[in-house]
Amino acid sequence: MKRRVFLRMSSLAGAAAAAGWPGAGVLSAQARGREYYELRVYEMPTGNRKAILNDYLSNAAIPAWNRMGIGPVGVFTVVSGSNALMLYVLIPYPDLATFESAAGKLASDAEYQKAAAPYLGASIDNPAYTRYEGWLLHAFKTIPRLRVPAETPEKAPRIFELRVYESHSEAAAAKKIEMFNEGGEIALFDRIGLRPVFFGQTLAGPRQPNLVYMTVHRDMAAREKVWETFRNDEGWKKLSTDPAFANTVSATTVIFLRPAAYSQI
Repeated sequence: MKRRVFLRMSSLAGAAAAAGWPGAGVLSAQARGREYYELRVYEMPTGNRKAILNDYLSNAAIPAWNRMGIGPVGVFTVVSGSNALMLYVLIPYPDLATFESAAGKLASDAEYQKAAAPYLGASIDNPAYTRYEGWLLHAFKTIPRLRVPAETPEKAPRIFELRVYESHSEAAAAKKIEMFNEGGEIALFDRIGLRPVFFGQTLAGPRQPNLVYMTVHRDMAAREKVWETFRNDEGWKKLSTDPAFANTVSATTVIFLRPAAYSQI
């Protein structure tokens, strides 16, 4: 097991180095305290069959992940920007070793196996989901750990904004990450009140190179107000016109999400 973990970590570090991504030589979150995020996007069946996946996540998977020290786990339905049948699941890991070992621990967890039986035993005619795709992300050094919104403990209304920034090259992607970190864009977010939940550099997933981040808002009106403040801020005007950070993003995806009743974020 330890050898497999070492090989997986070495493989990711090598891939990052070859791509010219920042921090390639220090991918270990144990060394830097930076989390890893697995972002899963499930395509759910239509009709009442959605209950199988939601019951699995709320009653089996999330409790089992929490027992491993994995969490808080976020589960989100789509408001706009993506297919309404998609269910987004954000799983934070303290390090790559925990990510590597999680599936094996689920397989040997009797409590999980019992609670997950309807999901694990789903037939081809009544599947729990159609397919899912996933990303493996490494937290930015400026925000090394996920931030749980203040609204979450009380289950207060909140809306999440998930953004994916694609770049035309590895160098451009690295420069955009530098803009967020050393350039001060994340600091600007914090000063203005544009509340990040996480920022992640994509190590594995579709449409690379890209980065993924999430912000939280009380509602859409609050979201429009804070982004307007951001766009008009002198700090952003200066940063956005800095030639060092020109042409770093070639495509942007914006998806609005609402937390499931059992989401921990």
